[in-house]
Amino acid sequence: MSRYRYGAYTEGPDPLAPPYDVREALDALGDSVLEGTRPGDALRELLRRGLPNDARNRRGLDDLLREVRQRRRELRRRGRVDGTLEQVRALLDTAIGQERAELFPDPSDDARLREAELDALPSDTAQAVRRLSDYRWRSDAARETFERLKGLLRSEILDSQFEGMRQALANQDPAAMERVRDMMAALNDMLDRDARGEHTQEDFDRFMREYGEFFPENPSDLEELVDSLARRAAAMDRLMASLTPEQRAELSGLMDQVMRDAGLSLEMTRLSESLRARRPDLAWGTPEQMTGDEPLGMGDATGALAELADLAELETSLGQDYPGARLDDVDEEAVRRALGRSAVDDLAALRRLEAELERQGYLQRRRGELELTPKAVRRLGETALRRVFSQLTAGRSGDHDRHDAGQAGELTGSTREWRFGDEQPLDVVRTVSNAVRRSAMTPAAPAGSADSPVPAGSAAAGSGGRLRAVKLSVDDFEVKETERRSAAAVCLLVDLSYSMVLRGTWAAAKQTTLALHTLVTSKFPQDAIQIIGFSNYARVLHPTEMAGLDWDMVQGTNLHHALMIAGRHLDRHPDFEPIVLVVTDGEPTAHLRPDGRSWFDYPPSADTLVLTTAEVDKMTRRGAALNFFMLADDRRLVAFVDEVARRNGGRVFAPDADRLGEYVVSDYLRVRRGGGR
Repeated sequence: MSRYRYGAYTEGPDPLAPPYDVREALDALGDSVLEGTRPGDALRELLRRGLPNDARNRRGLDDLLREVRQRRRELRRRGRVDGTLEQVRALLDTAIGQERAELFPDPSDDARLREAELDALPSDTAQAVRRLSDYRWRSDAARETFERLKGLLRSEILDSQFEGMRQALANQDPAAMERVRDMMAALNDMLDRDARGEHTQEDFDRFMREYGEFFPENPSDLEELVDSLARRAAAMDRLMASLTPEQRAELSGLMDQVMRDAGLSLEMTRLSESLRARRPDLAWGTPEQMTGDEPLGMGDATGALAELADLAELETSLGQDYPGARLDDVDEEAVRRALGRSAVDDLAALRRLEAELERQGYLQRRRGELELTPKAVRRLGETALRRVFSQLTAGRSGDHDRHDAGQAGELTGSTREWRFGDEQPLDVVRTVSNAVRRSAMTPAAPAGSADSPVPAGSAAAGSGGRLRAVKLSVDDFEVKETERRSAAAVCLLVDLSYSMVLRGTWAAAKQTTLALHTLVTSKFPQDAIQIIGFSNYARVLHPTEMAGLDWDMVQGTNLHHALMIAGRHLDRHPDFEPIVLVVTDGEPTAHLRPDGRSWFDYPPSADTLVLTTAEVDKMTRRGAALNFFMLADDRRLVAFVDEVARRNGGRVFAPDADRLGEYVVSDYLRVRRGGGR
């Protein structure tokens, strides 16, 4: 018998998990697109704001960016970068004072000569330290202080290059310095071999086993080690650039002196040149302002400057303001170091959102640009329609116009007598009930008679302990009543002129278009809808094109051309009920000339008005009423649409932009219910 063991699925994502919910994000993205924003820019804006209505309060890129900038301000206020110089000067003054205290009681000429030598020390700290490196101290305390000064310089300088070096040199053991020299020689040799293509991972592992205590960050390969060292070297370079020229000269002299004394000058120069060559992209030599009051040692200052450089790089990647920017550019480890694990989780959520929008088929990349897919446009249309219906009152619902036989119709809840040729579903309960009621009026046949058995196609009823035969008659049959919608040819003419953008009605027009298209294709699939956009010319628009459509920076409102295209659509469906809806914010200012070119004139020329009115009259002869939705109260526009209503019999509406969808959808439903034009 087979035995089975059950446990958590570990071969990848849970195959039974519900799909990642991106609906609210897509709706927010769609709002921006309908406002005229390109899909790629709309996605970046969504990622900047964060996930809408997120229960976990996930932060967007802007939130993370604010925290990064706050961290940079805190680091700048942490201290000053000249702390090491200040400490060296203090120790130097202490050593000289201790030596003078030792020499003062001595009346000998040697004591006076020594005092003269101390008096002649240059004011430059580096030169003074260099002079005193060969001085024979009379005071043991002064000698110890000066040795502490040199030890401080060694540890600070090396710590500025190698994180954790301060701990390794804490006891100032000569053997420890020898080990540092061996480590630097081995490191430079390894970098040279890598430059020649001879380096292997085994070489690196062997180096880390030997000198790993100098690198607490524990890099996994040479590239990680080089990156860490180069960042600290670049930070040290920025520290020097941040000092005044006098401070820079003093500290540079001290560093040279210490490196020569320690026998590390050559190796340090080799390392610096190699790191610069490998990472020229780092901000070498860029000054950084540290505004705090507390003096920082070179190691601490270098660490702070290195972190500031990381934060600056992180700020750039989180800003996403450069060409081709993507969330993959953001260094997750840098986010973790700067903002903690929760920020990494927030970044992962944003990355997943971007990936899921593409994976679930809402976004696609074409020639490097993001585009909405037809699936996304359908979703935006459903959302727009849902918003419209949320504004409609319950009393205005309904979408049927006349009752008729038709198997494809919807049930009304009523029944009627069956007539020859009917194809509606049979109402079995009402049919049998009719037969039972009719049979109750007829006396029961005696038991055992020929009429006693229950024939096929009949029902049996118990009465007084006896079975009675209930025969079905043609008059007993009832069918469930259905209704059939008459088909309509729908034309929605949408103004695409630049004035729609200036008046802030552009997004409302696009949302209305998607809502109406979704309503027609989902609730009235037998209807034929055509969307026509018009500016200087008119053209038929697909819903996918409409969602991402930009406004036309051209002159002209060519309603004449739009009505011509709409007329051809109606002529292709002569048996359909015509519905023509026009959304505009201006009177016609352009028409189509016989040669097919557009002619613009403002105020509108007589030819434009005559030709447009002629197309209106053609619509009237087709039996198509033109219902206008004005998005402006311009005097010329009002006069024009009033004249169209007089000639055509259509209706005129002047809705606010945020209620345009409600008006257009309601008017379409009114006509489809048979409410007249």
